[in-house]
Amino acid sequence: MEKLSTKTAPFYAVIVAAGNGARAGTDLPKQYMKIAGQAVLRHTVARFLACPGLQGLRVVINPAHRSLYDDTMAGLSLPPPVSGGESRKCSVFNGLKVFSDLKPADTVLIHDAARPFVSPDDIERLVAAIQSYDAATLAVPVADTLRNGLGGRTAGDFVDRTGLWAVQTPQAFKYGTIINAHTRAAQDAAYTDDTGLASAAGLDVAIVAGHRRNFKITTGDDLELADIIMKGLDNMRTRTGMGFDVHAFTQIQGGPVRLCGVDVDHPHRLYGHSDADVGLHAITDALLGAVAAGDIGQHFPPSDPQWKDADSAAFLREAVRIIEEKGGEIVNIDVTLICEAPKIGPYREKMQARVAEICGISVDQVNIKATTTEKLGFAGREEGIAAQAVANVQVP
Repeated sequence: MEKLSTKTAPFYAVIVAAGNGARAGTDLPKQYMKIAGQAVLRHTVARFLACPGLQGLRVVINPAHRSLYDDTMAGLSLPPPVSGGESRKCSVFNGLKVFSDLKPADTVLIHDAARPFVSPDDIERLVAAIQSYDAATLAVPVADTLRNGLGGRTAGDFVDRTGLWAVQTPQAFKYGTIINAHTRAAQDAAYTDDTGLASAAGLDVAIVAGHRRNFKITTGDDLELADIIMKGLDNMRTRTGMGFDVHAFTQIQGGPVRLCGVDVDHPHRLYGHSDADVGLHAITDALLGAVAAGDIGQHFPPSDPQWKDADSAAFLREAVRIIEEKGGEIVNIDVTLICEAPKIGPYREKMQARVAEICGISVDQVNIKATTTEKLGFAGREEGIAAQAVANVQVP
């Protein structure tokens, strides 16, 4: 199990496991179903026990599941479980009240038992964020195209996903802040997570970039996928892919040029069938290469008119989807843009943030740099831009 550094700030945790998990379609509540030989709940608890900053942990359960809980947690040194309530809010509140001796400024994390893939690194970054905010949550940018469903059968209007984030757990709070918010809120209020309650109380909620692997097990399909991923975690391999791309400048006046998902001031655009984003194309090929999935031309042939002037973010999202489908996870991406102009430095941080957003990873997993060819070759003559990218991906 991955360990945190000793610098981790102290925190307490409430793990909510009181639901019946009816949507999973299983005989047992999903938190007690086994993946890779152990119950989902035990995997989840083990993630927190691996964190040196953990000062105390309480699991909230349905009292009717006590025998299941005892069997699941056999051999672990844990305090007795807390009885849940009629709603998720009531269950969380019951778990928080058990920590009544905490100071108002102490950090408490609230986590769903059905998310067994949260990493100690995710927890560390969340605990660090709460030092500066009232509340914080792990989240990933929405990558899929969204449409309203009409009667669950017919696709309706498209929903703009720009700026949309899928909220995860754990979520972090100052103890005094969250216990007061729960106390003031109506007991029957329908909150699907605690940042919703915090926002209703007027608190600012920080978003901490999480990982898509930290998904919530909800359906039977989720259980099957979780079993595959968990079995592969002990046998994860790091694979490296490399991408290279070149695009020439058009002779037509009028920019900007798009690089790594960001529009950069320049008198000429790059020529290409899509938006000619040489940076995203190189990254896409690097990711596809890491999982032996061909190249960008195979998946998005330039002969296909549907990709005319397309946003290259769509190509990169597809590479990320392929990696996730294989149970993989991006470790890091390193990009070098090769050009005399434009200057990349003023745009570097924005580019890193954009690539991280598209890929659903943290900004600190993306590095973007630039170099020149000392006036040599096509790049030195400012006839075009080249990019090379290296990506490391963990796969089972």
